[in-house]
Amino acid sequence: MTAQAEPSGHAMVYFLAAAQALAMTGASLVVTVSALAGKMLAPTPDLATMPFAFQFVGTMLATIPANLFMARVGRRVGFSIGQGIGICGALCSAAAIYMGDFWLFTAGSLLIGIHNSFWAYYRFAAAESVDAKFRPRAISYVMAGGVVAAVAGPQLAKESLELLAPVLFAGSYLAFACLAVVTILVLQFVRVPTPHVDKKAGGGRPLKEIAKQPEFIVAVLSSTLGYGVMSLVMTATPLAMVACGFAFEDAAFVIQWHVLGMFAPSFFTGALIRKFGVLKIILTGTLLNGVCMGMNLMGIELLNFWVALVALGIGWNFMFIGGTTLLTGTYEPEERAKVQSANDFTVFTMVALASFSSGALQNLIGWEAVNAAASLPILIAFAAVVWLWMTRKRLRTSVS
Repeated sequence: MTAQAEPSGHAMVYFLAAAQALAMTGASLVVTVSALAGKMLAPTPDLATMPFAFQFVGTMLATIPANLFMARVGRRVGFSIGQGIGICGALCSAAAIYMGDFWLFTAGSLLIGIHNSFWAYYRFAAAESVDAKFRPRAISYVMAGGVVAAVAGPQLAKESLELLAPVLFAGSYLAFACLAVVTILVLQFVRVPTPHVDKKAGGGRPLKEIAKQPEFIVAVLSSTLGYGVMSLVMTATPLAMVACGFAFEDAAFVIQWHVLGMFAPSFFTGALIRKFGVLKIILTGTLLNGVCMGMNLMGIELLNFWVALVALGIGWNFMFIGGTTLLTGTYEPEERAKVQSANDFTVFTMVALASFSSGALQNLIGWEAVNAAASLPILIAFAAVVWLWMTRKRLRTSVS
């Protein structure tokens, strides 16, 4: 990238960060209200988190088509269409809550999930706009847009809770639709470089060959297991807190700090990766997840929930941004669509499974079971990073 082109690339990062802030505000709003709205509408308590889980089913199913579609029409058009789908999903969800229709609410959540699959690529779009040296920071800056979401999302959930009183939660989804409209306006300033037409169809090496790289394996495991564990614990937290006698405002407060923990570190995660290396940052993320589980198992006071969810958020940040950064070094430009799609399909498949099981585990077995279930994936991620670390060390030793 030339010196003249670089400022333009940096400007795209800032526009994408603004779009990420708006999208994540909507996402954190939904995190705050979805399980509780689902519990209000569900025919049985076991199904309370099904609508939220169906968001991730929608994301999982649309991840590959969304990225391949954007490879042909461009990021800006694809991102804008994705926000349009989000508006439809939000309006459907609001109508479902107003009518008391659980299954329509689930369908609306599915549409919101499809919309999520588009904006999930903002971080890759940022990486495509800058040179390799600035790439970790570009990814971090876009993810840092979620800091706004940490404050605005749960607060907007509280403010819009009774917007259509006496029907609770429906107004929150109208607020979500308004955020999507504003995001579409911001996206019109985004101009991400598009691959040459001959490369759009997905040339380069076969995906099977790319996936054999140790870096690819660890990158996908880090993002997938980190995101899955975060979703498992986060989705169950509002339900657990209400079951422990806490008010909705307390749950919103904890989710607010959780989202802040997810994205506030993004201002310096890229710099930490450059200074210490991506593997050390991912390892730190796994240890923070361990702190989360330990705090949740030690007690059910507000302080336990608060510290655990903040640690969970920071752990997710290190594992997800670390995994994304590691992944960007495993493919060539003509291979990016299929590699990114395969990565995010794997990630959101895991997140969907975690979201489905979260409500059932919480309702049938309890809060302790949710946290115990999260320990194995984190241990696997930890072991994978240590394996890659030792593999690299052996290679350096053999070369020298």
